[in-house]
Amino acid sequence: MPPSTDESASESTSESTDDPTAPLAIAARPELTGGRRVGVLLSHGFTGSPASIRPWGEHLGALGYGVAVPLLPGHATTWQDLNTRRWADWYAALARAFDALRAEHDAVVVGGLSMGGALALRLAADRPDEVAGVMVVNPAVASRRLDIKLLPVLKHLVPSFPAIANDIKRPGVDELGYSRTPLKAIHSLIRAWPALRADLPRITAPLVYFRSAVDHVVDDASEPIVLDGISSTDVTRVALPASYHVATLDNDAPLVFEESAAFVARVTGA
Repeated sequence: MPPSTDESASESTSESTDDPTAPLAIAARPELTGGRRVGVLLSHGFTGSPASIRPWGEHLGALGYGVAVPLLPGHATTWQDLNTRRWADWYAALARAFDALRAEHDAVVVGGLSMGGALALRLAADRPDEVAGVMVVNPAVASRRLDIKLLPVLKHLVPSFPAIANDIKRPGVDELGYSRTPLKAIHSLIRAWPALRADLPRITAPLVYFRSAVDHVVDDASEPIVLDGISSTDVTRVALPASYHVATLDNDAPLVFEESAAFVARVTGA
């Protein structure tokens, strides 16, 4: 069972900021997690920012886990800036955050939303002996969209497409993503998919897969590839019936948070 959210847990310390797009860092409180220092690294998605997963991180931080939600390069600035960044930049930022958590915690679980889920899977494939568990929410590792095949040409003709942000069923919620989708940057993401898919068998850590019933951003191509491709024997799928793509801010967010907390506690012995 995860540690209880008692009054003392709510006193968990984090970086103080009024900017929801800023990185999130919460110090571990091992007295709430069975004496173990357990870290959780969460990654936001493409064109998003920590704002899209901040409540997820804050929930886990309140339970005593040390939480890091880095701001990936080119995000929370402008879509034009993002168009100058590539998959290697985003992965390097996440890997640095992982190394920092590993240095200070007994175990680290990684997770992410959309592209953040793909980055978490990449990290789990590269560090199979260091990742204690993987949590992915609507991860993207493939797509059935036909226009993807045109990106190598389109990215030189058109700088951006309409936004993919704010695919949220719950009214009045804004994930604070970009108003445009930069094509050179997203092509870099898509070019990273084949190598990631090929390396999925290297993932052996326990995995929880959260999937929205309706997702207008990530289609149904990714789920069977991930679940059939990994070598993990401890795999849980959690259906999110009342949410769209950004489930961490949607109607099923409490379910994501509760199941994540139980998963982290179980796979780390906290």
